[in-house]
Amino acid sequence: MQDYLIVGLGLAGISFCEVLEKNQKTFTVINNDSQKASQVAGGLYNPVILKRFTLAWKAKEQLTMAFPFYADLEKKLSVTLDSRIPVYRRFASVEEQNLWFEAADRPQLGPYLSTKIVQNINAAIDAPHGYGEVLQTGRVNTKKLIFEYANYLRSKNVLQEEAFDFEALQMKGNAIRYKSLKAKHLVFAMGFGLGKDPYFNYLPLNGTKGELLTVKIPNLRESNIIKSGVFIIPLGNDLYSVGATYKWKDKTNIPTEDAKSELLEKLASFLKVDYEVVSHVAGIRPTVSDRRPLVGRHPEHQNLYVLNGLGSRGVMIAPYAAKQLYHFIEQGAQLDPEMDIARFTNKHFLPHK
Repeated sequence: MQDYLIVGLGLAGISFCEVLEKNQKTFTVINNDSQKASQVAGGLYNPVILKRFTLAWKAKEQLTMAFPFYADLEKKLSVTLDSRIPVYRRFASVEEQNLWFEAADRPQLGPYLSTKIVQNINAAIDAPHGYGEVLQTGRVNTKKLIFEYANYLRSKNVLQEEAFDFEALQMKGNAIRYKSLKAKHLVFAMGFGLGKDPYFNYLPLNGTKGELLTVKIPNLRESNIIKSGVFIIPLGNDLYSVGATYKWKDKTNIPTEDAKSELLEKLASFLKVDYEVVSHVAGIRPTVSDRRPLVGRHPEHQNLYVLNGLGSRGVMIAPYAAKQLYHFIEQGAQLDPEMDIARFTNKHFLPHK
């Protein structure tokens, strides 16, 4: 009998695998690569919500955990994943500069907002009011992470690449059985695929479609992440990620011309040089109405758990939420009430038939 089965290998699944390995727990991952959100994500980590100049939820705790987490993964997989890159928030006006300084005076935000206005010296960008620099920011190459981590799990023979068959799941006493596998606990980390899960699909996982462009801009020569109407994230070799969109009705992974036009229109509002679109991808972020993760134990089945709802900040949230869930399962520690699924279960739970 193994300790855990994990369904899903996005940022949530990988983060939980890492907690298990550090605690010498045995596990198998079941994944069919159907959910693309982590693979197509920009991978940006940034502690500040730049639309309102406010601190993201639990940003300090999450960053404290995320930095060593990704450093350890780089050593384990022998790859570079984390690029520490400043985020420059383009100011549209003097008023925005003033709002920035007001925000930087707040004790919580002070460590993350530079109080020096960065003057624009790049002729390819229209930024007459300069930038505010966000500190402790960067980008994790999530696509490379998932690819390399899947290879790592294959090398240990603990990855089953198939769609999870809920009909094959049995719960008997203190164990769960899935086909030939037997384990003490099962964690669903399926992203937007949670809607197909008959045990946890009562949870309000809305899903938000995000689309991302890769563009080639030979004359930009920018090494920082620029945030205006969109993010421009340097990838090297004159390539940049441009994104992202937020759509709530379309739940497909198919890129759309409307989103492409929206991104290029926002890019053109401050970019002054020619570019070429190289690729266009889409994925459904696992978002929740109250913008908090979905973490916890099923109200009836004591061996079933969920780790989901990381939204657009999965790079930061995943290691934090995974560790909380592990301590909850193994040590009986209390989950952060803001992410505990009990906040919905108590009101909305419908028993699984």
